[in-house]
Amino acid sequence: MQTHPGTVYRFGPFEVNAASGELLKNGRPIRLQEQPCRLLLVLLETPGQVVSREELRDRLWSGDTFVYFDGSLRVAVRKLREALDDNADDPRYIETIPKRGYRFLISEVRRVEAASEVAEPEAAKRSEGARRDSVEGLKTGTKAARWWVAAVAAILMIGIGLAAGRRMFFPHTVHALTDKDTIVLADFANATGDPVFDGTLRQGLSVQLEQSPFLSIIPDEKIQQTLGQMGQSADAKLIQATAREVCQRTASAAVLEGSIGKIGTQYLLTLKAVNCKSGETLASTEAQASDENYVLNALGKVSVEMRNKLGESLSTIRKFDIPLEEATTPSLQALKAYSSGMRILRTKEPDAATPFFKRAVELDPNFAVAYAYLGVQATDNLQPGLSVDYRTKAYELRDRSSEAEKYWITATYHKGVTGNIPKAIEACDLWIQDYPRSEMPHIYLSAAVLPVVGQYERAAEESTEGVRLRPDFALAYAFRIRAYTALNRFDEAKAIYAQALERKLHTSEIDAAMYFLAFVQNDTAAMAQHVIRAESLPNWEHKILSMEGDTAAYAGHLREAREFSRRAMDSAQRAGEKDAPAVYSGISGLREAWFGNTDEARRRATLAMQLSTGRDLQYFAALVFAYTRDDARAKVLADDLDKSFPEDTIVQFNYLPTVRGRLALNKGDAPGAISNLAASAPYELGETRATDLEWTAMFPVFVRGEAYLAAHRGSEAAAEFQKILDHRGLVLNQPIGALAHLGLGRAYVLEGNLSKAKAAYEDFLTLWKDADPDIPVLQQAKAEYGKLR
Repeated sequence: MQTHPGTVYRFGPFEVNAASGELLKNGRPIRLQEQPCRLLLVLLETPGQVVSREELRDRLWSGDTFVYFDGSLRVAVRKLREALDDNADDPRYIETIPKRGYRFLISEVRRVEAASEVAEPEAAKRSEGARRDSVEGLKTGTKAARWWVAAVAAILMIGIGLAAGRRMFFPHTVHALTDKDTIVLADFANATGDPVFDGTLRQGLSVQLEQSPFLSIIPDEKIQQTLGQMGQSADAKLIQATAREVCQRTASAAVLEGSIGKIGTQYLLTLKAVNCKSGETLASTEAQASDENYVLNALGKVSVEMRNKLGESLSTIRKFDIPLEEATTPSLQALKAYSSGMRILRTKEPDAATPFFKRAVELDPNFAVAYAYLGVQATDNLQPGLSVDYRTKAYELRDRSSEAEKYWITATYHKGVTGNIPKAIEACDLWIQDYPRSEMPHIYLSAAVLPVVGQYERAAEESTEGVRLRPDFALAYAFRIRAYTALNRFDEAKAIYAQALERKLHTSEIDAAMYFLAFVQNDTAAMAQHVIRAESLPNWEHKILSMEGDTAAYAGHLREAREFSRRAMDSAQRAGEKDAPAVYSGISGLREAWFGNTDEARRRATLAMQLSTGRDLQYFAALVFAYTRDDARAKVLADDLDKSFPEDTIVQFNYLPTVRGRLALNKGDAPGAISNLAASAPYELGETRATDLEWTAMFPVFVRGEAYLAAHRGSEAAAEFQKILDHRGLVLNQPIGALAHLGLGRAYVLEGNLSKAKAAYEDFLTLWKDADPDIPVLQQAKAEYGKLR
C-alpha cells in the first residue's frame, strides 16, 4: 500500500505528515532530513511487517549511481532513530532484521487520509450556516442590520475582485530570490563601539545562512578577487557601497546589510536584503537582545526570518536550522577569534590563522569547526599526528556544528583518521544530496577521496562539477588538472589550465599539477617555469625540492636526488616542520632500496622513524626494511599498522598487501606473495599523498610484477609492468616508472621473447643514459642486457 500525499501518521507522541515531510513530537517539530523521513514513511505503510533491504533500495535509492547503498541506509536509519529517540539495542520503533531489512514495531499506527479535504466540508457547513444567518437577518432584521449586511457584502465583493485581479496579473507567489540567485554578505555596521562585533556578526550570519540549501553566498575568495578588480585591498571592509558594487560585478541578486546598535543595555540587530542594482529593499527583519550574551541568539532569529522572506521553504528551514550557539559557539570572544582566523586564512598565509583558531578553542573547548580547521592546518604543515588529534576532537564534537559542516567534519575524519574511504564517500554523497548548490563536497571528493581508491573518472566528473558551481575557485582547477593527468588525458588537462589562465586564477597547487603534466610530456622548460613560480611561495620550498629529487632519481641521477632530499629536509627543519623531514627521509630511503643501496636505505628509514611515526612513514619504513631483508622490523611495523588502522582502506588494501607480499618473496614464497597482493586489486590504481606533491601510486602492482617474475610467470609479470607504463599520468616521476621498463625486459626473457626483451632493456638504458654509473640496479641491468646481445 503506497502512502497518499495527504496522509498523516500518528504513533505514540509522534506525528508525521507525508506531504510536508514534517515530524512532530507532542506537537513540536523535530528536525529530520528528507531521506530518513522517506524511510520512516515506507516503514509506516506496513507497521509490524518486515520491509526488505531490496525494497528500500528500489524505492529510496534507485537511480542514484554514486551512493554506497549499505552505508547510506545505515546513516538514514541512525538519523531516524536519533529523531525518534530510539535505541538499536533495545528498539521501541525501528527493529533491524539481520540480513533482511527493517520493521516498524508498533502495529497500531493511526492513519488520517487527506486531512485538508476532510476539513473542507466542515468549513463549508460553517460558511453555509453563516450565509443562512445573514439571509435571515435580511428578512427579519432592522433597516440598520440590512444596511450593515449590504456593506459587508460590498466589501467582500471588492475583496474578491482584488483577489481575482491579483491572480490574473500575479498567478504565482513571487519570492525575493530564486534557487539560481547568489547573494553578497556585507559587513555589519557597528554602532555600539564594541570591537567584539567587528567581523564576528558577519561570520556568524555566514554560518547560519550556509545551513540553507536554498541560498548561495558569494564566497570570500571571489569577493577578494572582485575587490582587486576594483582597486581595493583583499581585506577591505564590505561597507554598504562597496558591497553593492561587488554584488553587481558578481552578477548577484542582492546584498545582505546588517547593523547593530545599543540602546541602554539592549542591543538592536537589523538585517535587510537590498537589490544591488535598484537599491530596493527586498526583505528586512530585526531582533533585540537584552544584553551581549543574547546577541548571537538574536542573530540566529533574524537569519531564520530572512531565509523565509527570501523564498526558502519552511520545511528546509526546519531541517537545517541549528542555533548559532550550537553551530559555532555561545562565546562571542571565541567567535571573534574564529572569524579573525577565517579572515586571515583568506587574505594571508594559512599558518598565520592557526593562533586564532587555537585561541578560539581555548575560549571554547567545544568549538568543533575551529578544531576542524586546526586539523586542516596540521595536514598542510605535514603534521599528521597533530592533524589526527584535531580531526578526532572535531568529530567527537560534530553535533556542535551546522549540518553542512557536520558532513565536512565526518568526511575529513574518515579520510584522515579512520582511513575508511567508503564512509568518507558516503558522507560526501549525503552532503551533495542535502546541499546541491555547494561545490565543496565535489571538490573534496575529487581532491582527497576518490583518487585514493583509483576512481579518477568520477574524480574528473566531481572536479568538473566543482568548477561549474564555483568557476573562480583556483583549487578546483588544480584538482581537475590532476584528475585528467591521471587518466592520461593530457590535452584536456592543458585546456583546463588555459581556462584558469583566462580567468587569471593562480595557486601553487596549479603550478604543481602543471609541473607533473609537463614531466609526463617531457617539457623541461615548462617544468622549470612552474618550479620557479611555486618555490617562491612560503612553505613550498622544501616540497618543491623533494619533488625535484624524485625527478632526478627517475633519470638515475641519484647523487643529485640525494642532494635535493637533503636540502628539502634542511628547508623543512628551518621552517619548523616536524614530520616533513621524516617523510622526505622515508621516501628517499625507499628509492635507495629500489636502486639496490641496502645500507643507505636502512639508514634513511631508521632516521625517518626517529623523527616521526605517522601512518605513511610506517609504511615507507616497513617497505624499505622488507626490500633490505630486515624482515623482523618490517613485520613489526606492518602488524602495528594492521592493529592501529583496522578500517583504513589504504592500509588494508594497499600498504599491508604490498609489505606482506614483499616479505613472502624474501622467504621464496612467490605464490604466497601473489595471494597477499590479490587483496589490493580493487584499489591498485589508488594514489596516496604523503605530502602535497608526493604521489605514491601503483606500488602493489610493482611488487606483484616482481612476484610473478619470482614465480617464472613471464606473461603475467609483463602485464603488471606494462600496467605501470600505461599509467604514465598516474605514476608520474616515481622511480618505479623507470624501473618498470627493466621489469618488463626481465618478463620478456622469461617468455623467451628476446626481441621484445632487448627493446625493453634498451628503453630503460636510454632513459638512464646519463645515470650515475655506480647504481647497483643499473650495473645489474647492463650485465643482463649484455647476455642478450
